[in-house]
Amino acid sequence: MAAPRSSPGRNDHPTRPAVRAYGGVMTGLRRYAIDVGIAAAAGAVNAIMIHEAAEPGSVPPDAFAYTLGVLMTVPVVMHRSRPVAVLMACSVVLFAYYSLDYPGMSPISVLAAPLFSAVNAGHLRWAVGVVGMFFLGGYLIVVLQEKIEPLQAVSVFLANGALAVAVILLGEVVRSRRALAEETQERLRIAAEEREIAAARRVAEDRVRIARELHDTVAHSMATITVQARTALHVHGEDPASDQVRTALSTIRETSRRALRDMGDTLGVLRSVQGDDQGRPGLERLPALVEAVRAAGVPVELTVTGTSGRLAQAVDRAAYRILQESLTNVLRHAGPEVRARVTVAYEPDGVALEIADDGPGGEQEGGHGLNGMRERAEGLGGSFTAGPGDGGGFVVAAWLPRSAA
Repeated sequence: MAAPRSSPGRNDHPTRPAVRAYGGVMTGLRRYAIDVGIAAAAGAVNAIMIHEAAEPGSVPPDAFAYTLGVLMTVPVVMHRSRPVAVLMACSVVLFAYYSLDYPGMSPISVLAAPLFSAVNAGHLRWAVGVVGMFFLGGYLIVVLQEKIEPLQAVSVFLANGALAVAVILLGEVVRSRRALAEETQERLRIAAEEREIAAARRVAEDRVRIARELHDTVAHSMATITVQARTALHVHGEDPASDQVRTALSTIRETSRRALRDMGDTLGVLRSVQGDDQGRPGLERLPALVEAVRAAGVPVELTVTGTSGRLAQAVDRAAYRILQESLTNVLRHAGPEVRARVTVAYEPDGVALEIADDGPGGEQEGGHGLNGMRERAEGLGGSFTAGPGDGGGFVVAAWLPRSAA
Protein backbone atom coordinates (compact mmCIF):
# COMPACT_ATOMS: atom_id res chain seq x y z
CA MET A 1 0.00 0.00 0.00
CA ALA A 2 1.53 3.29 -1.08
CA ALA A 3 2.25 5.86 1.58
CA PRO A 4 0.10 8.96 1.30
CA ARG A 5 1.87 11.92 -0.15
CA SER A 6 1.93 15.03 1.98
CA SER A 7 0.65 18.17 0.38
CA PRO A 8 3.42 20.67 -0.41
CA GLY A 9 3.77 23.58 1.97
CA ARG A 10 3.66 27.19 1.02
CA ASN A 11 7.42 27.36 0.55
CA ASP A 12 7.67 23.94 -1.10
CA HIS A 13 5.23 24.44 -3.97
CA PRO A 14 6.95 23.12 -7.14
CA THR A 15 5.71 25.98 -9.33
CA ARG A 16 6.87 28.83 -7.10
CA PRO A 17 10.51 28.96 -8.30
CA ALA A 18 9.24 29.01 -11.87
CA VAL A 19 6.79 31.78 -11.02
CA ARG A 20 9.54 33.84 -9.41
CA ALA A 21 11.84 33.29 -12.40
CA TYR A 22 9.04 34.28 -14.78
CA GLY A 23 8.37 37.40 -12.75
CA GLY A 24 12.06 38.34 -12.89
CA VAL A 25 12.15 37.87 -16.67
CA MET A 26 9.02 39.96 -17.13
CA THR A 27 10.47 42.75 -14.99
CA GLY A 28 13.67 42.74 -17.02
CA LEU A 29 11.74 42.81 -20.32
CA ARG A 30 9.58 45.67 -19.04
CA ARG A 31 12.64 47.72 -18.10
CA TYR A 32 14.29 46.97 -21.44
CA ALA A 33 11.15 48.08 -23.30
CA ILE A 34 11.10 51.33 -21.31
CA ASP A 35 14.78 51.99 -22.09
CA VAL A 36 14.19 51.31 -25.80
CA GLY A 37 11.30 53.77 -25.69
CA ILE A 38 13.53 56.41 -24.03
CA ALA A 39 16.23 55.92 -26.68
CA ALA A 40 13.67 56.12 -29.50
CA ALA A 41 12.15 59.29 -28.06
CA ALA A 42 15.61 60.87 -27.74
CA GLY A 43 16.37 59.93 -31.34
CA ALA A 44 13.11 61.47 -32.56
CA VAL A 45 13.81 64.69 -30.65
CA ASN A 46 17.30 64.82 -32.15
CA ALA A 47 15.95 64.40 -35.64
CA ILE A 48 13.46 67.23 -35.10
CA MET A 49 16.12 69.51 -33.63
CA ILE A 50 18.52 68.80 -36.50
CA HIS A 51 15.78 69.46 -39.05
CA GLU A 52 14.73 72.73 -37.46
CA ALA A 53 18.19 74.02 -36.55
CA ALA A 54 19.52 76.80 -38.72
CA GLU A 55 22.77 78.66 -38.03
CA PRO A 56 24.59 81.03 -40.38
CA GLY A 57 27.80 79.47 -41.70
CA SER A 58 27.00 75.94 -40.48
CA VAL A 59 26.93 72.87 -42.70
CA PRO A 60 23.36 72.09 -43.78
CA PRO A 61 22.11 68.86 -42.23
CA ASP A 62 22.40 65.83 -44.48
CA ALA A 63 21.78 62.11 -44.14
CA PHE A 64 24.98 61.66 -42.13
CA ALA A 65 23.85 64.32 -39.66
CA TYR A 66 20.59 62.45 -39.08
CA THR A 67 22.56 59.19 -38.78
CA LEU A 68 24.75 60.70 -36.07
CA GLY A 69 21.63 62.02 -34.33
CA VAL A 70 20.25 58.48 -34.15
CA LEU A 71 23.58 56.77 -33.31
CA MET A 72 24.20 59.01 -30.32
CA THR A 73 20.95 57.77 -28.75
CA VAL A 74 21.50 54.02 -29.34
CA PRO A 75 23.69 53.52 -26.19
CA VAL A 76 20.88 54.98 -24.08
CA VAL A 77 19.29 51.49 -24.14
CA MET A 78 21.98 50.37 -21.64
CA HIS A 79 21.97 53.45 -19.40
CA ARG A 80 20.83 51.45 -16.32
CA SER A 81 23.57 48.80 -16.36
CA ARG A 82 26.49 50.87 -17.75
CA PRO A 83 25.74 54.51 -16.90
CA VAL A 84 29.26 55.94 -17.19
CA ALA A 85 30.09 53.98 -20.36
CA VAL A 86 26.82 55.07 -21.99
CA LEU A 87 27.44 58.68 -20.94
CA MET A 88 30.89 58.64 -22.53
CA ALA A 89 29.69 56.89 -25.72
CA CYS A 90 26.87 59.39 -26.24
CA SER A 91 29.28 62.25 -25.55
CA VAL A 92 31.79 60.99 -28.12
CA VAL A 93 29.18 60.79 -30.90
CA LEU A 94 27.73 64.16 -29.87
CA PHE A 95 31.22 65.71 -29.96
CA ALA A 96 31.74 64.24 -33.43
CA TYR A 97 28.46 65.86 -34.55
CA TYR A 98 29.57 69.27 -33.25
CA SER A 99 33.05 68.86 -34.81
CA LEU A 100 31.55 68.48 -38.31
CA ASP A 101 30.02 71.96 -37.95
CA TYR A 102 26.42 70.82 -38.23
CA PRO A 103 23.75 73.13 -36.77
CA GLY A 104 23.93 73.22 -32.98
CA MET A 105 21.40 71.44 -30.79
CA SER A 106 20.99 70.94 -27.05
CA PRO A 107 23.00 68.04 -25.60
CA ILE A 108 20.40 67.43 -22.88
CA SER A 109 18.07 65.57 -25.24
CA VAL A 110 20.78 62.91 -25.60
CA LEU A 111 22.46 63.03 -22.20
CA ALA A 112 19.43 63.33 -19.87
CA ALA A 113 18.94 59.59 -19.25
CA PRO A 114 22.70 58.76 -18.97
CA LEU A 115 23.20 61.75 -16.64
CA PHE A 116 20.38 60.63 -14.35
CA SER A 117 21.62 57.02 -14.22
CA ALA A 118 25.24 58.06 -13.64
CA VAL A 119 24.32 60.31 -10.70
CA ASN A 120 21.92 57.69 -9.33
CA ALA A 121 24.77 55.16 -9.44
CA GLY A 122 27.05 57.50 -7.45
CA HIS A 123 29.13 58.95 -10.33
CA LEU A 124 28.29 62.60 -9.73
CA ARG A 125 31.73 63.86 -10.77
CA TRP A 126 31.53 62.16 -14.15
CA ALA A 127 28.12 63.66 -14.81
CA VAL A 128 29.10 67.19 -13.80
CA GLY A 129 32.37 66.95 -15.73
CA VAL A 130 30.76 65.86 -19.00
CA VAL A 131 27.96 68.42 -18.84
CA GLY A 132 30.37 71.16 -17.80
CA MET A 133 32.66 70.33 -20.72
CA PHE A 134 29.89 70.67 -23.29
CA PHE A 135 28.41 73.88 -21.89
CA LEU A 136 31.76 75.53 -21.23
CA GLY A 137 33.00 74.62 -24.69
CA GLY A 138 29.82 75.92 -26.32
CA TYR A 139 29.97 79.12 -24.28
CA LEU A 140 33.57 79.82 -25.34
CA ILE A 141 32.76 79.18 -28.98
CA VAL A 142 29.78 81.53 -28.89
CA VAL A 143 31.75 84.28 -27.14
CA LEU A 144 35.05 83.98 -29.03
CA GLN A 145 34.00 82.96 -32.53
CA GLU A 146 30.55 84.48 -32.88
CA LYS A 147 31.50 87.60 -30.90
CA ILE A 148 28.38 87.54 -28.68
CA GLU A 149 28.39 89.48 -25.45
CA PRO A 150 29.24 87.28 -22.42
CA LEU A 151 25.95 88.00 -20.61
CA GLN A 152 23.95 87.45 -23.77
CA ALA A 153 25.79 84.17 -24.30
CA VAL A 154 24.80 83.10 -20.77
CA SER A 155 21.16 83.66 -21.69
CA VAL A 156 21.61 81.38 -24.71
CA PHE A 157 22.63 78.45 -22.49
CA LEU A 158 20.53 79.31 -19.43
CA ALA A 159 17.46 77.18 -20.19
CA ASN A 160 19.42 74.08 -21.23
CA GLY A 161 21.83 74.53 -18.32
CA ALA A 162 18.94 74.72 -15.86
CA LEU A 163 17.50 71.54 -17.36
CA ALA A 164 20.85 69.76 -16.97
CA VAL A 165 21.10 70.88 -13.34
CA ALA A 166 17.54 69.68 -12.70
CA VAL A 167 18.36 66.21 -14.10
CA ILE A 168 21.51 65.96 -11.96
CA LEU A 169 19.67 67.08 -8.83
CA LEU A 170 16.87 64.59 -9.48
CA GLY A 171 19.37 61.76 -9.78
CA GLU A 172 21.10 62.84 -6.58
CA VAL A 173 17.80 63.01 -4.68
CA VAL A 174 16.81 59.52 -5.82
CA ARG A 175 20.25 58.17 -4.90
CA SER A 176 20.14 59.79 -1.45
CA ARG A 177 16.69 58.41 -0.70
CA ARG A 178 17.75 54.93 -1.76
CA ALA A 179 20.91 55.17 0.37
CA LEU A 180 18.82 56.39 3.32
CA ALA A 181 16.40 53.48 2.91
CA GLU A 182 19.29 50.99 2.78
CA GLU A 183 20.91 52.56 5.84
CA THR A 184 17.61 52.42 7.70
CA GLN A 185 17.18 48.76 6.83
CA GLU A 186 20.71 48.03 7.99
CA ARG A 187 20.13 49.86 11.28
CA LEU A 188 16.91 47.94 11.82
CA ARG A 189 18.72 44.68 11.15
CA ILE A 190 21.53 45.56 13.57
CA ALA A 191 18.99 46.68 16.19
CA ALA A 192 17.11 43.38 15.81
CA GLU A 193 20.35 41.42 16.21
CA GLU A 194 21.29 43.45 19.29
CA ARG A 195 17.86 42.82 20.79
CA GLU A 196 18.28 39.08 20.20
CA ILE A 197 21.76 39.12 21.77
CA ALA A 198 20.50 41.12 24.75
CA ALA A 199 17.56 38.74 25.19
CA ALA A 200 19.87 35.73 25.05
CA ARG A 201 22.18 37.37 27.59
CA ARG A 202 19.28 38.09 29.92
CA VAL A 203 18.10 34.49 29.63
CA ALA A 204 21.59 33.22 30.43
CA GLU A 205 21.89 35.55 33.42
CA ASP A 206 18.47 34.47 34.68
CA ARG A 207 19.49 30.81 34.39
CA VAL A 208 22.70 31.44 36.33
CA ARG A 209 20.82 33.36 39.03
CA ILE A 210 18.12 30.71 39.33
CA ALA A 211 20.69 27.92 39.52
CA ARG A 212 22.56 29.83 42.21
CA GLU A 213 19.37 30.42 44.21
CA LEU A 214 18.43 26.73 43.95
CA HIS A 215 21.90 25.66 45.02
CA ASP A 216 21.96 27.95 48.04
CA THR A 217 18.45 27.11 49.17
CA VAL A 218 18.49 23.35 48.64
CA ALA A 219 22.06 22.81 49.84
CA HIS A 220 21.49 24.50 53.18
CA SER A 221 18.12 22.87 53.79
CA MET A 222 19.23 19.39 52.79
CA ALA A 223 22.37 19.64 54.93
CA THR A 224 20.25 20.56 57.92
CA ILE A 225 17.83 17.71 57.18
CA THR A 226 20.72 15.25 56.94
CA VAL A 227 22.20 16.25 60.26
CA GLN A 228 18.82 16.20 62.00
CA ALA A 229 17.91 12.82 60.52
CA ARG A 230 21.19 11.40 61.75
CA THR A 231 20.48 12.77 65.21
CA ALA A 232 16.94 11.38 65.18
CA LEU A 233 18.09 7.91 64.19
CA HIS A 234 20.82 7.89 66.80
CA VAL A 235 18.57 9.05 69.66
CA HIS A 236 15.68 6.86 68.58
CA GLY A 237 17.89 3.81 68.82
CA GLU A 238 18.62 4.54 72.47
CA ASP A 239 15.26 5.77 73.74
CA PRO A 240 12.18 5.71 71.49
CA ALA A 241 10.23 7.85 73.91
CA SER A 242 12.85 10.55 74.25
CA ASP A 243 11.78 14.13 73.73
CA GLN A 244 14.88 14.67 71.65
CA VAL A 245 13.43 12.41 68.96
CA ARG A 246 10.34 14.52 68.71
CA THR A 247 12.39 17.73 68.65
CA ALA A 248 14.65 16.41 65.89
CA LEU A 249 11.74 15.19 63.81
CA SER A 250 9.94 18.51 64.26
CA THR A 251 13.01 20.35 63.08
CA ILE A 252 13.19 18.07 60.04
CA ARG A 253 9.57 18.81 59.23
CA GLU A 254 9.93 22.58 59.59
CA THR A 255 13.15 22.66 57.59
CA SER A 256 11.54 20.68 54.80
CA ARG A 257 8.61 23.05 54.67
CA ARG A 258 10.95 26.04 54.60
CA ALA A 259 12.98 24.45 51.78
CA LEU A 260 9.85 23.93 49.72
CA ARG A 261 8.74 27.50 50.34
CA ASP A 262 12.16 28.92 49.41
CA MET A 263 12.26 26.82 46.27
CA GLY A 264 8.81 28.08 45.31
CA ASP A 265 9.97 31.68 45.74
CA THR A 266 13.07 30.98 43.67
CA LEU A 267 11.17 29.32 40.86
CA GLY A 268 8.84 32.30 40.87
CA VAL A 269 11.65 34.16 39.14
CA LEU A 270 10.97 31.97 36.11
CA ARG A 271 7.37 33.13 35.98
CA SER A 272 8.14 36.83 36.32
CA VAL A 273 11.65 38.24 36.21
CA GLN A 274 10.20 41.68 36.89
CA GLY A 275 7.99 40.46 39.74
CA ASP A 276 7.81 41.74 43.27
CA ASP A 277 10.80 40.99 45.47
CA GLN A 278 8.78 40.86 48.69
CA GLY A 279 9.21 37.62 50.61
CA ARG A 280 12.68 36.91 49.24
CA PRO A 281 15.35 36.16 51.85
CA GLY A 282 17.32 38.98 53.47
CA LEU A 283 19.37 39.69 56.56
CA GLU A 284 16.21 39.99 58.63
CA ARG A 285 16.05 36.18 58.44
CA LEU A 286 19.60 35.76 59.81
CA PRO A 287 18.51 34.99 63.41
CA ALA A 288 16.22 32.21 62.17
CA LEU A 289 19.08 30.83 60.06
CA VAL A 290 21.45 30.83 63.03
CA GLU A 291 18.85 29.07 65.22
CA ALA A 292 18.36 26.40 62.56
CA VAL A 293 22.11 25.71 62.45
CA ARG A 294 22.25 25.60 66.25
CA ALA A 295 19.37 23.13 66.25
CA ALA A 296 21.37 21.00 63.84
CA GLY A 297 24.06 20.66 66.49
CA VAL A 298 26.58 23.38 65.59
CA PRO A 299 27.02 26.18 68.16
CA VAL A 300 26.98 29.52 66.37
CA GLU A 301 28.10 32.83 67.87
CA LEU A 302 26.44 35.80 66.10
CA THR A 303 27.84 39.34 66.37
CA VAL A 304 26.18 42.31 64.66
CA THR A 305 27.73 45.78 64.81
CA GLY A 306 26.60 49.08 63.33
CA THR A 307 23.20 50.09 62.01
CA SER A 308 21.69 48.27 59.07
CA GLY A 309 20.19 51.44 57.61
CA ARG A 310 19.10 51.19 53.99
CA LEU A 311 20.52 48.29 51.97
CA ALA A 312 19.74 47.67 48.33
CA GLN A 313 17.44 44.69 47.93
CA ALA A 314 19.98 42.78 45.84
CA VAL A 315 22.70 43.44 48.45
CA ASP A 316 20.46 42.34 51.32
CA ARG A 317 19.57 39.13 49.50
CA ALA A 318 23.18 38.41 48.49
CA ALA A 319 24.43 38.93 52.06
CA TYR A 320 21.91 36.44 53.41
CA ARG A 321 22.77 33.89 50.72
CA ILE A 322 26.50 34.18 51.45
CA LEU A 323 25.88 33.62 55.16
CA GLN A 324 23.53 30.74 54.42
CA GLU A 325 25.96 29.00 52.07
CA SER A 326 28.90 29.48 54.48
CA LEU A 327 26.98 27.96 57.39
CA THR A 328 25.87 25.13 55.11
CA ASN A 329 29.53 24.43 54.36
CA VAL A 330 30.22 24.37 58.09
CA LEU A 331 27.53 21.70 58.53
CA ARG A 332 28.76 19.66 55.59
CA HIS A 333 32.55 19.90 55.88
CA ALA A 334 33.62 21.06 59.36
CA GLY A 335 32.99 17.78 61.15
CA PRO A 336 31.89 17.10 64.77
CA GLU A 337 32.62 19.26 67.79
CA VAL A 338 32.89 22.36 65.63
CA ARG A 339 31.93 25.90 66.56
CA ALA A 340 31.11 28.76 64.16
CA ARG A 341 31.38 32.51 64.52
CA VAL A 342 29.35 34.89 62.36
CA THR A 343 30.13 38.60 62.27
CA VAL A 344 28.02 41.18 60.43
CA ALA A 345 29.43 44.73 60.49
CA TYR A 346 27.33 47.50 58.98
CA GLU A 347 29.60 50.26 57.65
CA PRO A 348 28.70 53.68 56.21
CA ASP A 349 29.25 52.51 52.64
CA GLY A 350 28.66 48.79 52.89
CA VAL A 351 28.35 45.66 55.00
CA ALA A 352 31.19 43.32 55.98
CA LEU A 353 30.55 39.61 56.56
CA GLU A 354 32.81 37.03 58.19
CA ILE A 355 32.04 33.37 58.90
CA ALA A 356 34.74 31.40 60.70
CA ASP A 357 34.81 27.92 62.17
CA ASP A 358 37.37 25.92 64.15
CA GLY A 359 36.93 22.70 62.22
CA PRO A 360 39.54 20.86 60.12
CA GLY A 361 38.64 22.71 56.88
CA GLY A 362 35.88 23.86 54.59
CA GLU A 363 34.87 23.59 50.97
CA GLN A 364 37.76 23.50 48.52
CA GLU A 365 38.37 26.50 46.27
CA GLY A 366 36.51 26.12 42.97
CA GLY A 367 33.46 24.44 44.45
CA HIS A 368 30.04 25.57 43.30
CA GLY A 369 29.25 27.12 46.66
CA LEU A 370 32.38 29.30 46.84
CA ASN A 371 32.10 30.24 43.18
CA GLY A 372 28.47 31.23 43.68
CA MET A 373 29.32 33.40 46.69
CA ARG A 374 32.17 35.06 44.81
CA GLU A 375 29.89 35.76 41.82
CA ARG A 376 27.29 37.31 44.11
CA ALA A 377 29.77 39.61 45.83
CA GLU A 378 31.74 40.70 42.76
CA GLY A 379 28.59 41.07 40.69
CA LEU A 380 27.42 43.76 43.13
CA GLY A 381 30.78 45.55 43.15
CA GLY A 382 32.03 43.95 46.36
CA SER A 383 34.84 41.55 47.29
CA PHE A 384 35.10 37.97 48.51
CA THR A 385 37.82 35.81 50.08
CA ALA A 386 37.79 32.28 51.46
CA GLY A 387 40.53 30.10 52.89
CA PRO A 388 42.04 28.46 55.95
CA GLY A 389 42.16 30.63 59.06
CA ASP A 390 45.36 31.63 60.87
CA GLY A 391 44.52 29.49 63.89
CA GLY A 392 42.95 26.65 61.89
CA GLY A 393 39.46 26.15 60.61
CA PHE A 394 38.06 27.97 57.59
CA VAL A 395 37.21 31.66 57.15
CA VAL A 396 34.89 33.25 54.60
CA ALA A 397 34.94 37.06 54.34
CA ALA A 398 32.90 39.28 52.04
CA TRP A 399 32.22 42.99 51.65
CA LEU A 400 29.19 44.35 49.81
CA PRO A 401 28.35 47.97 49.01
CA ARG A 402 25.08 49.39 50.26
CA SER A 403 23.91 50.02 46.69
CA ALA A 404 24.49 47.46 43.95
CA ALA A 405 27.05 48.44 41.32
